[in-house]
Amino acid sequence: MLIHNGERPYSCDVCNKSFGHQSNLKRHRRVHSGEHPYCCDVCSKLFSHRSSLMTHKRIHSGERPYCCDVCNKLFSQWSGLIAHKLVHSGERPYSCYVCNKSFSQLGILKKHKLIHSGERPYSCHVCNKSFSQHSNLKRHRRIHSGEHPYSCDVCNKSFNERGSLRRHERIHSGERPYSCNVCNKSFSRQSNLKRHERIHNG
Repeated sequence: MLIHNGERPYSCDVCNKSFGHQSNLKRHRRVHSGEHPYCCDVCSKLFSHRSSLMTHKRIHSGERPYCCDVCNKLFSQWSGLIAHKLVHSGERPYSCYVCNKSFSQLGILKKHKLIHSGERPYSCHVCNKSFSQHSNLKRHRRIHSGEHPYSCDVCNKSFNERGSLRRHERIHSGERPYSCNVCNKSFSRQSNLKRHERIHNG
């Protein structure tokens, strides 16, 4: 009933944000408290919301429930599918004010801006190597830890990067998504296509 009449009687005593349900206020308070009550039973990573844990678990299970209706590419998160659809529409609403390069996602633009600033705010506590993106630091840390969180569900071979797993899976599926626009020969890896194209361009 409160949803429909717009009433929000439950208010956060830290930031005054208000909610229609007490359960939503309780969940919101974890932003301030830092509480992470939901734990992944595979890698022990902690989350403040159950929905975040469920989304995270798809990394381990390989589940990708969201499908692009144009190219049938699958995604583990709804937000990933929405962002991907801009590839087909060609829409790039976010522009860099330095070089005018445009991007389909705000997050990608923010990462791009670090190229111009030279900022590398993410540093490895083992070797002090620094990175412009947190995802690159996270990937780098696996060199030290030896962690291989991405596993093939056909042969159980494991990888330290999701992209490496996806490339490997093409061995089993026979998928060859990279095609030569001269002779139409197809390849499982973009690097192989680039090497092949030298035949045509000399």
